[in-house]
Amino acid sequence: MKFRFQRKYLSIPYILFFILFIIVPLFLILFYAFTDKATGHISLSNLVKFVSDSTNLNVLAISLTYAVINTILCLLISYPIAYFLADRKINKSAVLVTLFIMPMWINFVIRTGATRDVLSWLGLSGGSYPEVATVIGLVYNYIPFTILPLYTTMLKMDRNQIEASRDLGANGFQTFVKVIIPMTMPGIVSAATMVFMPTLSSYVISDILSEYNVVLFGSYIDLYFNQSDWNFGSFMAFIMLLLIFISVFITRKFSKDDEGKESIW
Repeated sequence: MKFRFQRKYLSIPYILFFILFIIVPLFLILFYAFTDKATGHISLSNLVKFVSDSTNLNVLAISLTYAVINTILCLLISYPIAYFLADRKINKSAVLVTLFIMPMWINFVIRTGATRDVLSWLGLSGGSYPEVATVIGLVYNYIPFTILPLYTTMLKMDRNQIEASRDLGANGFQTFVKVIIPMTMPGIVSAATMVFMPTLSSYVISDILSEYNVVLFGSYIDLYFNQSDWNFGSFMAFIMLLLIFISVFITRKFSKDDEGKESIW
């Protein structure tokens, strides 16, 4: 029988990659998260241990707080920058855009080390101001991930709607709230997702910049894995995945709502 190549065979490498590097690791996390370390039997002991220890809950609350603060600051800083870069009357080349996203080309550990040296020179070392240093480092490392999706969304904005709102008597604030923000909402949602979720699992930035004075949830996961406590570390990783799935669900709901409003308009 003669072999005939079909286009569906091109999906085989992707399927293998998906199974080996996504399905299998997730299965291992779930297996270790809900099994007892001593006996290896299915157990909820890791859940009891997580809930009963207030330290774990405090670290989770701190991580959520830093993730929210980092997301808000990145959006507030990036939005006017992206709007400026997307205005073809002001920015006629892609050079400025490249300058803003260039930090993404450098390893974030190197960027974080350089940020630590700069903050120490400014008197904002992690030993003296760990919270401030951590927030600055998070914003600096993740701000390119907010500028890029906002910029690409703003390039597609219908400028005629902005001019029409002004012609109809709307002031600048009304135009911004009623016209510009709804048109750029997909970029806002995408940018928030790209910052909030990685910040939850981040720990190198806080460890380096705060000199281990700020402990995030990712640091605890790394700690338990380094101590070979795969079961409790996997359960904490499961909590992290659960939070990520919840955030993805919320952002997708916002995206669907925006699409519905846009189609009605």
